[in-house]
Amino acid sequence: MLPSPVVRPRERCDLPTLVRSLGEQQPTSSYPMRWPLPFPVEQFIERDGQERAWVAVLDGRVVGHVGVGRPRGDVERAFLDALTVDDTAGLGIVEVLFTDLSVRGTGIGGLLLDTAVAWLHEQGRTPVLDVVTDHGTAIDVYRHRGWRQVGSIRPPWLPESEADLLLMVLPSPTGLAGLL
Repeated sequence: MLPSPVVRPRERCDLPTLVRSLGEQQPTSSYPMRWPLPFPVEQFIERDGQERAWVAVLDGRVVGHVGVGRPRGDVERAFLDALTVDDTAGLGIVEVLFTDLSVRGTGIGGLLLDTAVAWLHEQGRTPVLDVVTDHGTAIDVYRHRGWRQVGSIRPPWLPESEADLLLMVLPSPTGLAGLL
């Protein structure tokens, strides 16, 4: 019998494994787009303002990550404009979603995404995210799961050669569905 993945809250001791995994998968995914990062990778994974984060564990090994928080900075402003809302209190951004190369295509990324979305829904918040336009596979997965593009943003770190980031929202019957 194959082991089943377990999703649990991220712990500080997970960071070295996550840093290594993020670096190993970056050449094939271009996530994060800038590599090496101009700051410690731990700060990319464990962000200021991050409210919750989870890891996927398979056969005792950490193989994926996702975090959630409130939209911040330029992304917050972009979602305010795109959704024509007065504040982002009812939104929760899904961030730093990645899996180890060894588990690509196994559904573990979807399991992590589902965990983040379920937590945001339990909080009464609408899930949002931003994604690099060139990440076509990720965009296809999000659209297949019901996410909708509501706008775009051009952050200052994005190279001129790249298209804007897409802003996406997962509408729910009690959330922002009426705005879309």
